[in-house]
Amino acid sequence: MRVLVAGATGFVGRRLVPALDRAGHDVVAMTRHPDTYDGPGSPVYGDVHDAESLPPALDGVEAAYYLVHSLDSDDFVRRDAEAATAFGVAAAASGLQRIVYLGGLGDDADDLSDHLRSRRQVEGLLGGGGVPVTTLRAGIVVGHGGISWEITRQLVEHLPAMVTPRWVSTRTQPIAVDDVIRYLVGVLTLPAGTDRPYEIGGPEVLEYVTMMRRVAAIEGRRPVIVPVPLLSPGLSARWLSLVTDVDARAGRSLVDSMVNEVVVHDDAIRTVVPFEPLGYDDAVRRALAERAEEAEV
Repeated sequence: MRVLVAGATGFVGRRLVPALDRAGHDVVAMTRHPDTYDGPGSPVYGDVHDAESLPPALDGVEAAYYLVHSLDSDDFVRRDAEAATAFGVAAAASGLQRIVYLGGLGDDADDLSDHLRSRRQVEGLLGGGGVPVTTLRAGIVVGHGGISWEITRQLVEHLPAMVTPRWVSTRTQPIAVDDVIRYLVGVLTLPAGTDRPYEIGGPEVLEYVTMMRRVAAIEGRRPVIVPVPLLSPGLSARWLSLVTDVDARAGRSLVDSMVNEVVVHDDAIRTVVPFEPLGYDDAVRRALAERAEEAEV
């Protein structure tokens, strides 16, 4: 299948493109800088915030992955909505058979953060032109370079003792980035008519504080973690910006989402793309090993 990956050079995209290539697909890597792209597949210029660039990028494509977000912008809700609308219209005009989108977990009945509500909105807007959309909804993705994972790792490594916000007691269902890639590749060739949201996660439901303690144990650290219920999201985001190198605006958006429980309630994906996901500790070890390998290069 000839398939385009929007966001081909991002955290997930740079892993997905080689996986699709290994699976025998003809991959088109959409990027704003095709002249410097050095991965597998064929690079093509495209920018989801430039609607006129999308029809040429999508020409001859049968399906597309949408892995783009604007969390580093103060106006990410509007920007992501406009980009998803433009992409959905262009996909329909190009005759695509399917769009695959990586979104976020979270109960629609909950008071979702702007970030998670935006992810839901993008799901609908991508399909606004009539192209079927398969969404994979994930919580924390554990892998070297992922923003949520970097927050966890850097907090553990930078602070021997930390006063933490109330969100450290929120439950989430982390998943290894390698397993996210397996699901993304697997849903591409599902039968027509099966397009829907699927919830994906690893085998364990954990509080953020438990995740941090287990990362610390793997690294041989023993940080003191003291939750403070009254630490506001704003102060929490500023605190993160002081002790991690995560973009402050993206960090604030993620902090706002950390009050929402993000766990799998519908495991239908385990039937349509069957395999056993990695446990949290193994996912952490892989992420740390990848970081160490990159540092040696």
